[in-house]
Amino acid sequence: MAWSVTRWLGIIAAGLVLLLSGLWGALAIWFRLAPASPDREVLAGGLLLLAVVAIVCLVLRRWRVVALYGVCFVAVFAWWVTLRPSNDRVWADDVARTASGTVDGDYLLMRNVRAFTWRSDSDFEPRWETRSYDLNALTGVDLFMSYWAGESIAHAIVSFGFADGQHLAFSIEIRKEKTESYSALAGFFRAYELSFIAADERDVVGVRTNVRGEDVRLYRLRVTPAQARALLLEYVAEADALADSPRFYNSLTTNCTTQIFRMVRTLQPSLPLDYRVLLAGYLPDYIYDLGRLNTGIPFEVLRGRSHIRGKADSTDPDFSKKIREGVPDQ
Repeated sequence: MAWSVTRWLGIIAAGLVLLLSGLWGALAIWFRLAPASPDREVLAGGLLLLAVVAIVCLVLRRWRVVALYGVCFVAVFAWWVTLRPSNDRVWADDVARTASGTVDGDYLLMRNVRAFTWRSDSDFEPRWETRSYDLNALTGVDLFMSYWAGESIAHAIVSFGFADGQHLAFSIEIRKEKTESYSALAGFFRAYELSFIAADERDVVGVRTNVRGEDVRLYRLRVTPAQARALLLEYVAEADALADSPRFYNSLTTNCTTQIFRMVRTLQPSLPLDYRVLLAGYLPDYIYDLGRLNTGIPFEVLRGRSHIRGKADSTDPDFSKKIREGVPDQ
C-alpha cells in the first residue's frame, strides 16, 4: 500500500492527537475518581489502551474502532465539563475555614485569620481568629519565597505590615481534603479547590522555616501606601469571592504566583507577562527588574541577605521583627 508523504504526515498527526487525548483522559479519570473506586484503574487504563488500539486501526483504516474511541473520549470530556468546585467537603484542618473580610471606612475586619501553633505537619494547635486592621496604618508589603526543590520552584506569600506591629499574610494554596496530599500533576486535573489563606506570619511562615525546614527568603517590596492598600483590598475581594464561589486550583494557570500577578495586573494593566511568573522561584528576579525591590544593591547581594530560616522561633512574639533583621529595606 503506497502512501504519499502528506498522507503519512496526516496519519502521524492524527495518531498524536489520539495518543495525547487518551493520556489526558486517563489522567483526568485517575485523578478525579476516588482512589478507592474499583472503576478508576479499569476506566483510566481502558481508555488509554483503546487510544493505542485506535492508532493502530487508524493506519489499517479500521474506522469503527477509531470512531468507538472518539465516542468514549467525548463521553469522558462531557463528564469532565460537569465537574464543579465546592466549598462543602471534608477539608484538612489547616484549610477548614475560608477567609473573608469587611471594610468599614479605614478599618478592615478579617475573619478566619489562621494562627496555628505548629510542632510538626501533623501535630499542631488550631486557632482561627477575627482581627481588625487600620488601613491608614499600613507600613509596607513584603514577599516571602519558600524554596524546597531547587531555585525554579517556590511558594509565594505576600504579607502586609501595620504600624502597631501586626502582619497579615496571604498564602494562595490548594484546599485539600483530609485524605488528600499535594501532587503537582494532579493540580492540572481539577483535583483541588483554590484557597486564599489569611494568616499570622508565625503560622504560615513559621511552619515553613521551623517545621519543614524550607529555605524561606524575605523581600521588602517598594510600593506606595496607596498601592499597598489597593493590593490588600484586592486580596480581601478575592478571598470574599472565593468564599462565595469556589474555584479550581491549577498547577500552571491558577496558582500562588499567577494569582498574585493577576491581582497586581488589575491595579497595573501595563504589567508585562514574563516566564518568571510561571517559574515561581525566579519571581523575585522579575520584581527586581521592575524596580519594585531595593535596586540600590545588586540582586545577588539582595538575595544573599534575604534568607530568614533560623532567625526566630515561630512561637516568639517578636517573630516578625526578628526575621526582618538584616534584610535590606525598600
